[in-house]
Amino acid sequence: MASSRNLDAVGTMARRSLLLGGALLLATSASRSAAADLPLARALPQHLAAALARGLPLTVMVSLPNCPFCKVVRDSHLAPLLRDQSVAVVQVDMGSTLPLLDGGGQPLTHAEQVQRWGVKVAPSLLFFGRQGKEVAERLVGALLPDFYGAYLSQRLETARQSLA
Repeated sequence: MASSRNLDAVGTMARRSLLLGGALLLATSASRSAAADLPLARALPQHLAAALARGLPLTVMVSLPNCPFCKVVRDSHLAPLLRDQSVAVVQVDMGSTLPLLDGGGQPLTHAEQVQRWGVKVAPSLLFFGRQGKEVAERLVGALLPDFYGAYLSQRLETARQSLA
């Protein structure tokens, strides 16, 4: 009788642990996928016009799939700013054959646009203002994570000032 109660208690604890573990897994994966999503660039003239209408420069993140540095920049820096609506940002995937309209409205792929920009390192952030001109120094790479936020803030401020 006592061993039967012990087995019931162990079974109950195991079910609770599984339920709690499953809930944590769902919560973690939901927050990861929400934070990691930046809009993919489709038509740069429209993205730029929408950003400028909000009084913001257009920030373009050039990224690579499975790039750990890109993930940090996306999750820790750009996604929070995007949620706060304090930045207009789109992502262009280096090496991707996804279609895109360039700044002049011409069709090409993400990879071709990256090549035209001369971007060789991911992540790279580019900041565009009126007439599709770059209005701040590019932020290339993410090797200094302690200072990345400050570098990003500086570039964004420079880009915003160019619109004033």
